[in-house]
Amino acid sequence: MERREFVTVAGAVLGTTLGRNDGRKDGRSSRHSVAFPAQEPALSPAVFARRIERAQAELKTRKWDMLIVVPSANYRYFTGDDPGTSERLIALIVPVLGDPAIVCPAFEVNRIKASSGIQDVRGWEEQSSPYPLVRKVAQTRKARGNGTLALEASTPFATYLGLKDAFGGWRFEDATGVTARLRVIKAPEEIALIRRAIVITEEALAATFAQLAVGMSERDTARVLANEMERRGASGGGLVQFGPSSALPHGGPAGATLERETVVLIDCGCRVAGYTSDITRTVWFGDHPSPEFKTFYNLVHDAQTAAIQLGKPLFTACQEMDRTARRVITEGGFGAQFTHRLGHGMGLDVHEPPYLVEGNETRLEPGMVFTIEPGIYQPGKFGVRIEDDCVMTENGVAVLSRRAAKL
Repeated sequence: MERREFVTVAGAVLGTTLGRNDGRKDGRSSRHSVAFPAQEPALSPAVFARRIERAQAELKTRKWDMLIVVPSANYRYFTGDDPGTSERLIALIVPVLGDPAIVCPAFEVNRIKASSGIQDVRGWEEQSSPYPLVRKVAQTRKARGNGTLALEASTPFATYLGLKDAFGGWRFEDATGVTARLRVIKAPEEIALIRRAIVITEEALAATFAQLAVGMSERDTARVLANEMERRGASGGGLVQFGPSSALPHGGPAGATLERETVVLIDCGCRVAGYTSDITRTVWFGDHPSPEFKTFYNLVHDAQTAAIQLGKPLFTACQEMDRTARRVITEGGFGAQFTHRLGHGMGLDVHEPPYLVEGNETRLEPGMVFTIEPGIYQPGKFGVRIEDDCVMTENGVAVLSRRAAKL
C-alpha cells in the first residue's frame, strides 16, 4: 500500500470530493478512538400484541380462519424474534379469534417462549413430524370443520406440502395481502428505529471515507465499513465500488484497489432491532473531480430533488415518482443510463413495498418509508448513484437521511 492519503468528509459524507486533511502522521482520525454505546432494546410487548390484533382484524375482513408464519421478516414483525431458518419447523399460528401459538422443536421451547413473548409454545420431538401438532393447535382455535389458512409468502415449498397434507380439506391463501398491508405503514416506533439505523450508517460512512487510502481494495473498505457499524452497536455493511466498478449498479466489493482522482461509490445499511437503513454515496477521491463526474452527479441530484418535491400524500403514485426523476435524467441526455427503478420501501426487509417503479399505481400514504435513488452508469468508466431514505408525511416527502450537497 502506498503512503496514507488523508481525506476530508464534509458534514458526515455530505461532501462529494475527498482530499487531504487531518495532519496526524499515522493518517488516522482521532474520532475513531471514541467508544460507542451498545444497541438498546427497542419495542415493548404491547407493540407486538397490537400487531397480532391488527392481523386478526385483517383475517376477519377476508373471512380467513388462520395465519401461519414461518421465520422471516414477517415472523419478526409479529414476535420481535428472529430464530433463524433450518429444516426444523418453527411456525407462528395466529387464529382469527383467540390467542396465538408457536410450534417449534421441543428443545427450543424455552428459548422461543423467552424471546417471542408468545405464551403458548408447543414442542414437537425430533423423531416425529411437526405437522400433526400444527393441525392440532389450529383445531383448538377453530370451533369445527375445515377453514381457510393464510400462509406466509416465503414459506418453503416442503413446509407447504407438509401443511397441505396435514390440513386436508382446508383452503390455502397467500398471506401477503395481510402482512404487506400491515407492514407498509410504519408506526412512529418503527420510524424511530429506522432513524437510528440511518444515523449509525451515516457516521460509519463518514468514518470509512476518512480512512480511504491509495492501495486499499474494495474488500478492505467493506471490512472497515462493517467494523465501523459494529462499533456503533449495529450489524451491517455494503457494496464498495471504485472507478469502473461503480458503473455496475450492484457490483463489488472485489479486489480492485483505490487510486487517486477516481470515483468511490458505497451503497450500505445497518440494522437496529431488525429495522434497516439503505444509503448510497458517490464521491470523488482526489482533488479535482472531472467535468463529466460533476455533470453526472448534479444531474442525478436534480432528479432526486424533483422526485422529493413531487411527492404528496394520498395523491402521488409510485410510478409518477419514478417518471419524474427519469424525465430529468432523460432531458439531460442520459436516460438510457438510468437502468433501475427509482426506489423501494424499507423496514424489516431492505427491499419491500412500496416500489417506486413504472407500472405501480399505488399512491404513497403517510407512514410509508422508501428510498429515492436515481443513478447514471457509464460502462467501463464510472457510475453515480445518490440514495436517501425518506418517509411520506401529511405534508409531503421528508428525507430522513442527510442529503449530499450538489457540486
